[in-house]
Amino acid sequence: MAGFKAIALTVDTPRLGRREADIKNRFNLPPHLVLENFAALDLGKMDKTDDSGLASYVASQVDQSLCWEDVRWLQTITSLPILVKGVMTAEDTRIAIEYGAAGIIVSNHGARQLDYVPATISCLEEVVREAKGRLPVFLDGGVRRGTDVFKALALGAAGVFIGRPVLYSLAVDGEAGVRKVLQMLRDELELAMALSGCPSLRDITRAHVVTDGDRIRRARL
Repeated sequence: MAGFKAIALTVDTPRLGRREADIKNRFNLPPHLVLENFAALDLGKMDKTDDSGLASYVASQVDQSLCWEDVRWLQTITSLPILVKGVMTAEDTRIAIEYGAAGIIVSNHGARQLDYVPATISCLEEVVREAKGRLPVFLDGGVRRGTDVFKALALGAAGVFIGRPVLYSLAVDGEAGVRKVLQMLRDELELAMALSGCPSLRDITRAHVVTDGDRIRRARL
């Protein structure tokens, strides 16, 4: 084992979306850089694509016949908990639970798969409500400040995953940059908690946030 504690299974990518940034930038890894996770695969095909290469190659590895039964099958070959990533509705939450998911990650791939999909924060509460505490629900997408973490926790998330801030800081200053940005997020979260009267994470509740839905319901009263 490589020390992994769970498997995050992406379920919202039967095929890659049209990622225009990849098409425009035509980025390719220079020869002296390698992707260790793909060492056993033939990456030579990347040179024959119309985009940046890696996106098309990854797309060619996706089995579009995958279905919910595969979630159940995975459980027979690993003892690791399986988190289903890409759930945004109550219906998919019910199905994920039915097929034995150990957790859910509310995710929309940063809208890179399909533009104009709902923001994950707007879908979170529906998923949490359907989960009914039977499994943890996490969120990714749009987490840029500690206050974003606070909002997600208030809406029922067990935790958040952070993408771009970590990648940007890694590119700028390596490990030190990542440590710095994570500390910034933590400091902002702790400040938001203090100013909201929350001495601990368990004190963050639904009452600490007001959503668009709340405003609409209040306007109708």
